[in-house]
Amino acid sequence: MAYNAGTTAGEREVRLPRATAVKNRQAASKQITAEQILRESKALQADDFKAPVVKISDPEELAEYRLAKRKEMEDDVRRVGRWNPTVWVKYAQWEEQQKDFRRARSVWERALDTDHRNVSLWLKYVEMEMRHRFVNHARNVWDRAVSLLPRIDQLWYKYIHMEEMLGNVAGARQIFERWMKWEPDHHGWTAYIKMELRYNEAGRARDIYERYVRCLPDVKSWVRYAKFEMKQGDVAAARRCYERAVEELGEDSQSEELYIRFAEFEEKVKEPERARAIFRYGLDTLPRSGVGELYKRFVAFEKQQGSREGIEEVIVSERRQQYDAEVRANPLSYDTWFDYIRLEEGAGDLGRIREVYERAIANVPPAPEKRYWQRYIYLWIMYALFEELVAEDVERTREVYRACLKLIPHAAFTFSKIWIMAAQFEVRQLRLDAARRILGMALGMAPKDKLFRSYIDMELALGAVDRCRTLYEKYVEWNPASAGAWARWAELERGLGEDERARGLYEMAVSQPALDGPELLWKAFIDYEIASGRRDAARALYERLLARTRHVKVWLSYARFEATPLALLAPREEEGEEEGRGSEGERRAEAERAEGGAAGVAAREAAARRVYERGFRALREGQAEAKEEALLLLEAWRAMEAASTCRPAEETEAAVAAVAAKMPRRVKRKRAIVLEDGTPAGGTEEYYDYIFPDEAAAAPNLKILEAAYKWKRARMEAGVDA
Repeated sequence: MAYNAGTTAGEREVRLPRATAVKNRQAASKQITAEQILRESKALQADDFKAPVVKISDPEELAEYRLAKRKEMEDDVRRVGRWNPTVWVKYAQWEEQQKDFRRARSVWERALDTDHRNVSLWLKYVEMEMRHRFVNHARNVWDRAVSLLPRIDQLWYKYIHMEEMLGNVAGARQIFERWMKWEPDHHGWTAYIKMELRYNEAGRARDIYERYVRCLPDVKSWVRYAKFEMKQGDVAAARRCYERAVEELGEDSQSEELYIRFAEFEEKVKEPERARAIFRYGLDTLPRSGVGELYKRFVAFEKQQGSREGIEEVIVSERRQQYDAEVRANPLSYDTWFDYIRLEEGAGDLGRIREVYERAIANVPPAPEKRYWQRYIYLWIMYALFEELVAEDVERTREVYRACLKLIPHAAFTFSKIWIMAAQFEVRQLRLDAARRILGMALGMAPKDKLFRSYIDMELALGAVDRCRTLYEKYVEWNPASAGAWARWAELERGLGEDERARGLYEMAVSQPALDGPELLWKAFIDYEIASGRRDAARALYERLLARTRHVKVWLSYARFEATPLALLAPREEEGEEEGRGSEGERRAEAERAEGGAAGVAAREAAARRVYERGFRALREGQAEAKEEALLLLEAWRAMEAASTCRPAEETEAAVAAVAAKMPRRVKRKRAIVLEDGTPAGGTEEYYDYIFPDEAAAAPNLKILEAAYKWKRARMEAGVDA
């Protein structure tokens, strides 16, 4: 191996990889389990230390033993006695075993001096005195204990139990009296009462109950007092207890438990009507959120004791609570208010219905936007109808309408329905001036088409034609583009026989620069001239209309007008007269005879043919894309030629063929799918197109396409045959 010049021996040394020892991962030949380890450790464990048994044979040894034991106990209490009462207990019990009660009492007293609040020390001290029948010592300890710890009920119970076991009932009663001065809880009063009842002192127990309900005036104490009187067999006294509880506790301290217990008591003494009255009083008095259990008990009671009406009333009450909770959670839920109102109206209580209506209308929508008010306004409508139709209170109905109209922000929006209903209400009350004032105020504050129409209809029903004309003038001044207003005004004048007024109104209407429904107005004007028998005037109107628009419907209507007698075009007003004139064919024949017979028919068909020709030429030249409209015109034209009766059959067939030669051919094509915003959707769709003869001559490629279609159909037929 060649090395570079200047390398050291260490650098020239070749380092081999370090050998790695392979670990033996096989199981050991000797296996030791956890159980074996525990067993061996238990076997090697030393025996427990046992103190040697000391045998005392003379008084001197006993005295030495006691001295050593006392020294040991004293050392323990000095070391840990302040926070470990167990050493005191062991010390005192050891002295008790030695029958040295004076020393034992001394130890207990020292322990109590250390911690007089330790109840266990007092109890063990008294137990020592009682075990050895030192009654007076025990009484002294009990007196000190209850004096220092009067709120520990266990001390009082033990003290009273000792006196009662000794037969000292008067002493036990005195201890109870001392305890009652500290106003204990229900258990203390109940224990005192039970002791008196054990010795048949019902009068004393009743007096204690009176003090008990004054000390702890709540439902539990009164119910216990009533049950005591019930056990004594005095039903009237028990009922007085419940009645006093309802009166003395007041609305703030009452709960559903009191009414439940009172109703159960009345049910137990066979007074279902009293129980029902108590249930209802509780449901009406207590807040809605705290009568769930009371309501359940009432439902169960009615199912057992009540009639069908009572059960229905209970169901209504339950639903009333549900609706009340829902509207409290969401007061702007007007659908819930509607359901709540229907529930109360079904119950029939006028006071409750008015209360719910007032609560509902108080929830005004948060913003002056009509979409928020559309449901809310129906609350006012229902309220007004209720007052008028159900309650039959005219003044309240008027006040409801007045308040509603005052509340609506008419500067932002209004509701015509409210104005109209208020005016109609005044009309029903024969107060026409008030109705006119309401509608006049509505037109002045927030004019709308519906208000004008309703006001005009009211005046027309009253026969006030001059007022109607004045209102129509205001109407068209406010909205001159309303074709319906112009048409109804002209119809009014026409119905009054004022033809010149009607024709003048039509002329003014069609001369307006903008109309919301011009086709309706032109149709009404043309129908008016046709009904008047003025064909030339109607034709002039068609020509004026065609100067404004070239819609295919206008051409079709114009051609039908030229081809039909005026008597058949005029609207039928009296059905009875039409039925008396015979069939449709007879009426047509009579109308044709009245307008020149066969010569008149030929003249009308020629005029209609000229209209069709003009219409087809206008559509093809002015609206080349309106192919479907041109097709409709040709189909109507062909139908007229086929139905012609004033020419020979050969001429009719030739005329039909001439029109058929103008008919387009329908072809199926494809085009790219384009979305509404103009962007391509990435696909194609099929559609039908119409190729007119003039277009086929101008586009020679269509012949190639037609030949391709014929070849494809031939191939398909050949494949089917094969």
